[in-house]
Amino acid sequence: MIPRYSRPEMTAIWSPETRFRIWFEIEAHATDALAELGVVPKEAARAVRDKGEKAVFDVARIDAIEAEVKHDVIAFLTHLSEIVGPEARFVHQGMTSSDVLDTCLNVQLVRAADILIADVDKLLAALKKRAFEHKMTPAIGRSHGIHAEPVTFGLKLAQAYAEFARARERLVAARKEVATCAISGAVGTFAQIDPRVEAHVAKAMGLEIEPVSTQVIPRDRHAMYFATLGVVASSMERLAIEIRHLQRTEVLEAEEYFSPGQKGSSAMPHKRNPVLTENLTGLARMVRAYALPAMENVALWHERDISHSSVERMIGPDATVTLDFALNRLAGVIEKLVVYPDNMQKNLDRLGGLVHSQRVLIALTQKGVAREDAYRIVQDNAMKVWRGEGDFLTFLKADPRVTAKMSAKEIEENFDLGYHFKHVDTIFRRVFGES
Repeated sequence: MIPRYSRPEMTAIWSPETRFRIWFEIEAHATDALAELGVVPKEAARAVRDKGEKAVFDVARIDAIEAEVKHDVIAFLTHLSEIVGPEARFVHQGMTSSDVLDTCLNVQLVRAADILIADVDKLLAALKKRAFEHKMTPAIGRSHGIHAEPVTFGLKLAQAYAEFARARERLVAARKEVATCAISGAVGTFAQIDPRVEAHVAKAMGLEIEPVSTQVIPRDRHAMYFATLGVVASSMERLAIEIRHLQRTEVLEAEEYFSPGQKGSSAMPHKRNPVLTENLTGLARMVRAYALPAMENVALWHERDISHSSVERMIGPDATVTLDFALNRLAGVIEKLVVYPDNMQKNLDRLGGLVHSQRVLIALTQKGVAREDAYRIVQDNAMKVWRGEGDFLTFLKADPRVTAKMSAKEIEENFDLGYHFKHVDTIFRRVFGES
């Protein structure tokens, strides 16, 4: 997590100040529940809450205590006792450090997911707007990087919209899966604390109870969360790479907005490089990289160990902050994307009508020509075009194997560009509904 690729709202979730405030909320809610159960005096619970809510936790002081005791939760509790006074002895009764750490982590991941879902919503809005803007803008579809058949630029964006709509659903599911609370004590048996305390804290923190926590919340939940971030990042990279290809000089069907005063190269003043989408490609690699250690965290020793802890202290902030930044950058790229319909048409026409070869093939078979023979006839004429000898329609009209089966008018009917777009409305309804 570095400032260059960070946004303040997401970064704030992972700050020490936020973490200690969440720790306090967990401890205070647990103490309130213990007071309701008659385990601790109600006046003590009120004192903990009143003094703690007014306090500004001193990060430097907590760090100094931790340097001595070598335990972050104990350091926090020691500092809390300095603020609260004698009543602090009732805090953390029957609890273990993992109750605080794991519940806090899940609160942070839930808050991060809320931001990421909002980020995807912003991207979806940009994609939808641009998709309808270019719903019927003709472009060439490519397979293997080679011209295939006509599409529209709107369809390209509609595909991206559908993919990120699925990404949103996955983020919502990942948020739900990780939104659990554990206040079950050592090895998760509730021997020293009533399960009703856990239920109270869970409700207060907007979480569900963890059915079996074994002192730690099972890390398969977190593995799914970070894997989901990796899949979202992969979708982001797919769209970024599409834009990078479309911005190539030889293609130039679309390009990133180039702002006044922007410079593309320190050596070559003419350059306009796809730096934002190249950056997104790199950031996607990082987000995906965080998924593997999250999966490796699932296998802990017996009821618990802390081999997962160091990993999560890094990947929690880094994965969410990076993806948040990247999704916002991608939304901005789409909002400002410069589109060149004339170049799209020029590229579409570049192969002299070869994009209609399948229609001609089908037309010949419908006239009684065997498929293998029809394929050979069409390919023979297509290869002449590839060699630069002329255009496809002219060759077909001059081929007796074709003219024996179809009139000139019938041949020309297979070169109708609009034919390829007759179901665009259907696809848009499937993606966007009836809007």
